[in-house]
Amino acid sequence: MRFLAICGSLRAASTNRILLEAFARHAPEGISVDMSGEIRDLPLFNPDQDGERRPLAVAELARQVDEADGLIIASPEYAHGIPGPLKNALDWLVSGSEIPNKPVMLVHASVRGLFVREHLSEVLRTMSTGLYPGAAFETHLVGKPSEEAREILDRPETREHIVRTLADFAAFAAGAGASATG
Repeated sequence: MRFLAICGSLRAASTNRILLEAFARHAPEGISVDMSGEIRDLPLFNPDQDGERRPLAVAELARQVDEADGLIIASPEYAHGIPGPLKNALDWLVSGSEIPNKPVMLVHASVRGLFVREHLSEVLRTMSTGLYPGAAFETHLVGKPSEEAREILDRPETREHIVRTLADFAAFAAGAGASATG
């Protein structure tokens, strides 16, 4: 099973990116987590350029989403909402065939991301994705230096939690895929 990880932050030392990298690093056998391209490279959404006229960076994101068995999204919360670059990326995918019925799991590098998870959930439901119903994976990494955040995510108990979460999401994605095609 292959998942695509999308980070909603443009920050170089993003704790959400570090979290997604830990999911990739600790993925159990049979599951891979690939980081998506940078959402910073996407132009601002323009419906006139959607469809066959999609810019190259948008077409690449759509290809990555299409080829993935599911998406794992980690995003900071800005002003109780979705960061603009992530919303822009989702807007580019809204009218395509790549994202409907795609299993999606939200993870968060903070325990204070309730609003962004609610907003993302609403947007993703509107886009007809299959939202993972399990408990949100969240850990407190906000304000921690990158090396400390990595050390926390590499601790045996956190690593085991990531493995269990990925296994549960893989089971959900396998079932969601079966129900989407069957």
